Amino acid sequence: MATLVKTPSGTWKALIRKNGWPTVAKTFRTKRDAEDWSRRTEEEMVRGVYIRRSGSEKMTLEAALKRYLSDITPTKKPTTQRGETSKAKKLIEHLGKYSLAALSAEIIAGYRDKRLNEPSRGGTISNNTVRLELALLSHLYTVAIQEWGLGLTFNPVLNIRKPSPGDGRDRRLSPEEERLLLAAVNRHSNPMLGWIVCIALETGMRSSEISSLRRPQVDLAKRVIRLSDTKNDSSRTVPLSKRATEVFKAAMDNPVRPIDCNLVFFGEPGKDGKRRPYTFTKIWGQLKKKLDLPDFRFHDLRHEAVSRLVEGGMSDQKVAAISGHKSMQMLRRYTHLRAEDLVNELDALARRRAGTKKGSKQAPLKQPDD
Repeated sequence: MATLVKTPSGTWKALIRKNGWPTVAKTFRTKRDAEDWSRRTEEEMVRGVYIRRSGSEKMTLEAALKRYLSDITPTKKPTTQRGETSKAKKLIEHLGKYSLAALSAEIIAGYRDKRLNEPSRGGTISNNTVRLELALLSHLYTVAIQEWGLGLTFNPVLNIRKPSPGDGRDRRLSPEEERLLLAAVNRHSNPMLGWIVCIALETGMRSSEISSLRRPQVDLAKRVIRLSDTKNDSSRTVPLSKRATEVFKAAMDNPVRPIDCNLVFFGEPGKDGKRRPYTFTKIWGQLKKKLDLPDFRFHDLRHEAVSRLVEGGMSDQKVAAISGHKSMQMLRRYTHLRAEDLVNELDALARRRAGTKKGSKQAPLKQPDD
């Protein structure tokens, strides 16, 4: 039986002692609330389903995210770590004061709708950005339920609709834009910028894959790049075109490379004296603005490269082997074929069909002589 005690401040403290269970206590503003809680808790103990929820009631989402970023995020890739840190800031800004137990599906759905209507540079926050924020929140609940022992019984994120992924980007590089872009990066004082852009356009490699390359990964004799640390954790070997091979040869022969530096594209030493990959985010943004290409992202070079492989007649399986896409569905998001190229294909098909029909006409049969 629960013991109810009125405190000097006027609140009511409920205390439950039951064999086989730890002593639990909780304070309420009214005696009625204390009685209701005591009755529910004792019933759960009798049925053997009682879960101590004090941890989830005391821990705020802000505290939980800080623990997640400290314990879980460091086990992931550097790019994922940066992304999760950024997403956590938004979640803390909007929901950080709620306890994990208080966050309901209704509250999280409200957060989703509010974020989708927030202004951004391109209009409003994209569906995918909000999807990824919700994915982080969902995984936090999964970890808290399975490992942190906070008394959580369910993940509220699973009970709400997620924003649709939206259409894949359809930004292609026109011949004139390519000419201006390559001319600009090749004029830059550091030749590594031009080399990196050219390699992205020739190979379809991701920015992180290019910037983190080490010299032993580059085999100029066989004209291949061996990648072991990729976004989807699958190693792959990337073949090099003649142009990409020439660019890599120039990068490998870079006369200013320190003797002890294995990075193909290296930056200046940090405060600790270590050299890290060459960073070009700032200069890339400046060049886009100068060339009036505000909507063109570095990752669009990968879109362009993969689309050109498909347009060249290469099979989906071969393209996936080069690009590293695990599923044909993901690969199709990158293969945005130009409509004008498809028009030319249709014309070519029509000409072949016309030629086939013309060649299939049979000569009239000769009448036998009387």
